[in-house]
Amino acid sequence: MSAPLAAAPTTRARGWLIAFSGIARRETLRFVHQRGRFLAALVRPLVWLFIFAAGFRAVLGLSITPPYQTYVLYEVYVTPGLVAMIQLFNGMQSSLSMVYDRETGAMRTLLVSPFPRWFLLGSKLIAGVIVSIIQVYTFLAIAWFWGIRPPVWGYVTVIPALVLSGLMLGAMGLFLSSAIRQLENFAGVMNFVIFPMFFASSALYPLWRMRESSPLLYDICRFNPFTHAVELIRFALYMQMNWGALVVVIGCLAAFFGAAVFMYDPQKGLWARRKGGPA
Repeated sequence: MSAPLAAAPTTRARGWLIAFSGIARRETLRFVHQRGRFLAALVRPLVWLFIFAAGFRAVLGLSITPPYQTYVLYEVYVTPGLVAMIQLFNGMQSSLSMVYDRETGAMRTLLVSPFPRWFLLGSKLIAGVIVSIIQVYTFLAIAWFWGIRPPVWGYVTVIPALVLSGLMLGAMGLFLSSAIRQLENFAGVMNFVIFPMFFASSALYPLWRMRESSPLLYDICRFNPFTHAVELIRFALYMQMNWGALVVVIGCLAAFFGAAVFMYDPQKGLWARRKGGPA
């Protein structure tokens, strides 16, 4: 094999790596420069942990629920749900920047790149997950000082769950951003999506408690993708695997990401039906 032919795959790989690092660097710089975004991502779960959980501890009893081997305090139970909340908000915030880039015209520069759209969107998705994991471990460090201390190895075994759940929630945000053109409209949709998904899940209450109070609400929570993201994180944090949650999270990730790639294609997706093109 000649030298030029042998070097071609290496050159292509270097080009893909440069493109990914450029997208990841832009996302990281945006996060670093928006310190309010980092603080806001922590304030919401910390309010739940320090205020609401302390109040509910006295009135809400929890039986022994897997993956816990004994009775746990309410704040211990809600911690995985609050971790997933951080990832949900971060996924929506990252997608909000896509809508902003479309309004300012920066999106056009990205989409006219010679790289496939699935790679460009996937790179942005991975960069957003890296940012969310930084936020999650900052929250877990604060929770540790509050007395919430899962097994030490749980901080390692939870990483794959954080990656998968972050990708799934970020892909859902990408799909929503593909269908909404105006920044103010997406901000409203964020609240419409985030809060029902969070409250109608197992983040705050076990599913068996939902079933006792309302069978309809139980079914809604059971089919909520966010519930399975929470349970995947909960079990992984205690060094266990919830196979059902894993299958659902991977399936939803594939569905949301595939839909986002389709919708961001101006020849096939929603943009093809609208005037003005993809800008």
